[in-house]
Amino acid sequence: MITCVVRYVIDPKRIAAFEEFGRRWMELVQAHGGTHHGYFLPSEGASDEALALFSFASLAAYEEYRQLFGREPEFIEADRIRDESGCVLRYERTFMRPLLPDDPGPVDGAPPTDG
Repeated sequence: MITCVVRYVIDPKRIAAFEEFGRRWMELVQAHGGTHHGYFLPSEGASDEALALFSFASLAAYEEYRQLFGREPEFIEADRIRDESGCVLRYERTFMRPLLPDDPGPVDGAPPTDG
């Protein structure tokens, strides 16, 4: 499994538009083979940071999903919410693998950790 962590810098005055954008993307991830773990919005502290986490079975499955960007009408419409509202100022994506309580142990080739 691979998990995509997206860190957003958002316009705090446009939270409602960002929530609409997030709801649309949660539906798209679920409809195209992924598992969306939700959007995490400002509550206390910095009011311009938000996160989204979603997973696919593999990087190949994620790449298949990415092929739809800019081509499928539902993906274009979801991006239009972001673009027209200005709710997202910038974002960055990072890919991670989860370590879960029932995982058997280190993965061969994985970098060592300090715990």
